Amino acid sequence: MAGFLDTGARPAPANQVPELDAATYEVVLALCIGFSIPGLLPPLLHSDGVPPEQLMARARTAGLVQADGRPSEELRAALLKDAEVYQVRRLQRALVDLYCEESLPLGRLARRLAADGFADERLAGVLEEEGAALLDADPGGALELFELAVAAGADASRTAPRRAEAALLIGDLDTASRILEGYFAHHSPEARKSLPDLARALRVSCALWAHRGMMSRAADVQRWAATLRPPEIEPLGALALLAAGDAVGARRLLELGGHAPSPSLQEAADTLLMEGALLSLDANPSGALPRLIRASDTLDAAGRVSPSPELPAGFAANVALLAGSPQTALSLLQAALASGQGGQGMRPRLCLLGGWAAMLVDQTATARSFITEAGRTGVRLGPRDELLLASLEVGLARRAGEASALVRTWQKARESLLHVSVDLLTVLPLTELVIAAARLRDTDALAPHLDDAWELLTNLGDPPLWSVPLHWSAVQSALLLERPEDLAPHAAALAGRTGTYPLAATFATAGKAWVSVLAGHADADAVEAAARGLAAAGFSWEGARLAGHASARAADRRDMTRLLACARDLRPARDRTVRPDARLDARPDARSDARSVAPSDARSAARPGVQAETRPHRVMSRPAVGTPRAVVPPPRAVPGSGSHWAGGPALSGREREIAQLVLLGRTYREISEEIFISPRTVEHHVARIRRRFGASSRSDLLARLRLSLEPAGVNSPGSAGETPNGRGRNP
Repeated sequence: MAGFLDTGARPAPANQVPELDAATYEVVLALCIGFSIPGLLPPLLHSDGVPPEQLMARARTAGLVQADGRPSEELRAALLKDAEVYQVRRLQRALVDLYCEESLPLGRLARRLAADGFADERLAGVLEEEGAALLDADPGGALELFELAVAAGADASRTAPRRAEAALLIGDLDTASRILEGYFAHHSPEARKSLPDLARALRVSCALWAHRGMMSRAADVQRWAATLRPPEIEPLGALALLAAGDAVGARRLLELGGHAPSPSLQEAADTLLMEGALLSLDANPSGALPRLIRASDTLDAAGRVSPSPELPAGFAANVALLAGSPQTALSLLQAALASGQGGQGMRPRLCLLGGWAAMLVDQTATARSFITEAGRTGVRLGPRDELLLASLEVGLARRAGEASALVRTWQKARESLLHVSVDLLTVLPLTELVIAAARLRDTDALAPHLDDAWELLTNLGDPPLWSVPLHWSAVQSALLLERPEDLAPHAAALAGRTGTYPLAATFATAGKAWVSVLAGHADADAVEAAARGLAAAGFSWEGARLAGHASARAADRRDMTRLLACARDLRPARDRTVRPDARLDARPDARSDARSVAPSDARSAARPGVQAETRPHRVMSRPAVGTPRAVVPPPRAVPGSGSHWAGGPALSGREREIAQLVLLGRTYREISEEIFISPRTVEHHVARIRRRFGASSRSDLLARLRLSLEPAGVNSPGSAGETPNGRGRNP
């Protein structure tokens, strides 16, 4: 700082500290710290009687001060880095003293000074209070404030529970885990009982273990909390025990807590959630879903975000999906997403459950939009949600008949299973994975997890709402694997529930119909009744599949026509894409033809070891394995071309659909099963297509169809429109 400021000199570069006299340097440094001239005048040690206003004028003339009276951010950073620490701290402390004397709010100043490394208990207190106030509305901002408070001198143990809660609410499980590890690790078991804000830390720890897919550990946290004096008991803690298979412990925990009615919406939602969860274990669980829906509505109205093993909307969706009410689940989840239930950290889970509901109602495009929205949140999925996503992808691939995609997604699901322990909320993914494992002849990989699931359900008293769908999946698995010894116990379990649980009766009837269809002596009346029963119970895709496959095996033409008509009735003709957070009564954003992604398990495997679910064969006889074929992506219409393909003649919508399937290598029977028309009708359509293209042979027709697609482009492998070939000859 030797020499005096030359008032005629050019401004120094913003990132370089100029040579200044001591007094001017001190003024500029004070401005960088937060003083203002005139206004909050700094205590100057080197002014030599020169008024601060005059020193300010020198700095302004040199271009060191902007129009607002402050240095640029670049110069500020350079000056603070270059300055002596003791001088910076002296001015920072003086500024805080001045703010307190003038009763000025410290909020913005506290953030800046803490970020600059200045520690002061007054700043720490302000930052901690602001972080606590922001925790519900903006957990990410709250976490930043709490971290600044610790940097400013706040007690790390005292703030740890809130910091961990904020990290959990934004979906950062690793940061939340590290914070709690530091909170608990350096204290003896006895000392942990007197840690500050322990109740919050236990609530966060319980939710954290649940999100990591280790509900048994979450239950252990609650058991330990019950040993405290006084015990730290909350309804959501009991939910962890119940989900881990300890219903007796959950009820005992609630009795120990002795919670009285509360005017708080949050506490009311928690209580309703626990009551609904317990009702879902009853022999007649009909009262569970209404209670859970009210819990979700109450939390939506509260607008609060709090750690929990599962949200009311999430638990209610699981119950609705397993009970055959996917439309109810979809509506509930869209309302929860619109209200922001659970905050940003739980949004991906609600989206994935919404995708599952859309899959069950055969809305493939909507299911995909939910998956896209889950990824758009930027939240890294925890192990539990990774399993849910992988299982959803398996379900979509199976329903679309995409054998290669099924193999790929099954591998991801297998790996995801290794990272979680089985609990009540993994029953839903298992219902899909059981069938996929049978299709891929990989049931050994699923066996230990399935054994854990049966043990858990047994410990809970074999509740029908949770066990019946898994029994139904096991029945389908046994049929695919042609193992009558595996089929018997699950069929008996369904039959034993028919008098008390209607869905069990529906599945038992459908199981008998499948056995008769695969044996080749199905009664059309019984099959149609079973298919319509499945649809009425919320499983229309399964009903349509049963009717469609029975029609392909019908000996009488009238029965075949009747069952095909039944299958068409049960399958939606359109797939409406709905925003994940849109209410069901809202107008959909877009529409897409469901036929481009129409589910069809009538296709056989595209690789050895993959068995088609619907391949015609005698019951309990082993079918031949199909051979791989090249993937031919389905065509896309040229915009504005109506029914014309690029380079080809005009075709009707049905003809275009059949031509796509011809290119995919489907046989007449496979096409008939996929779009629910008779094989003879398919043959007539193919003949008309051949005449319109002027094709002289089957190979000539295929060549012309492929050429007609080239100008329009084709979907790349792995895109949403990819569908691998089936087995058999080309029509």
